[in-house]
This record gives sequence, structure tokens and C-alpha cells, in this order.
Amino acid sequence: MSIYPPSTIYLALGSNLGDRSANLRAAISALPPSVRVLMESPVYETLPWGYTDQPAFLNMVLKGETSLGPVELLEGLKRLETSLGRQPSVRWGPRLIDMDILFYADLVLSIQGLEIPHPHLHERAFVLVPLADLAPDLLHPVFCKSVRELLEGLDQSGVNRYEPNT
Repeated sequence: MSIYPPSTIYLALGSNLGDRSANLRAAISALPPSVRVLMESPVYETLPWGYTDQPAFLNMVLKGETSLGPVELLEGLKRLETSLGRQPSVRWGPRLIDMDILFYADLVLSIQGLEIPHPHLHERAFVLVPLADLAPDLLHPVFCKSVRELLEGLDQSGVNRYEPNT
């Protein structure tokens, strides 16, 4: 395992099967020590994206710090998803938990199986809305636009702050 200087990362988390809130909490709890969680966005209930015939998602974004390299981080997140019960499914299909690397410091990387920044984040209000809660002025290193600017052009309907039933 490679050890890198601590880097700031942003991760997207989503769940639309089972107890969605509990799935997000379990994922956050399982991240340390590989990832030190620094901040959590509010949780949003969102309409499915890509494959739309499935239940609504709960989505959020985390700001964290890691000394893992980008590939090791991705491998660790995938192992964690599996240990939390994620099963193989159709692309963009229903899932118990999903964790994606949005940003890894200001790194721009494109290798087999990993692209940083996340290649679709600028198209997804369900990612940009919670990301804007944490880092509205964060600059996308490829588009040279802030998260706030990327969000301005997107339809945000279907992305609603989640208020669990009390």
C-alpha cells in the first residue's frame, strides 16, 4: 500500500435500497482510518439518474483527508461497498451503497477504471447541490469553474433536503 502526504478529498455517497439513512451512516462509520471525515453535507433525497426505473436515492457529500493514493482509495471504497452489502447490478441501477471519488486534491487523473475529477459530477445536481453546501468555491481543475458555477446551469428539481419522518 502506498502512503501519500495527507490529501483533501471529496466523496459522494448514495443509497436507494433498504434503510437508506442507515446505509449512509454505516459507510461513514467504516471510512476511518483510511479516510478521516472532516465535514458532511446535509442529506438530499433525489430522483434516480441514468436508469430511472428505481426508488429515490439519499445522497450526500463528504470532505475528508486520506494518505492513500487515488487507486488505493478507490480499491478501499469498492471493498467497503461490498462489505456493506452492495451487490453487482446494472449500470446506474439500484444499490445499497455507492461511494465515488469526486475530487482528490487538485489532481487530474484518467486511467483504466478511475477518472478524477469524477467524469460526470458537472452533470449531476444530486452531487453538486450537497457539494456546494461544503465547498461552493471549490474549483474544478479541468473546467476552471467553481462548484457554484457548475451548479448554476443544472436543473435542481428532484433534489430535495431529506427530512426523515419523526
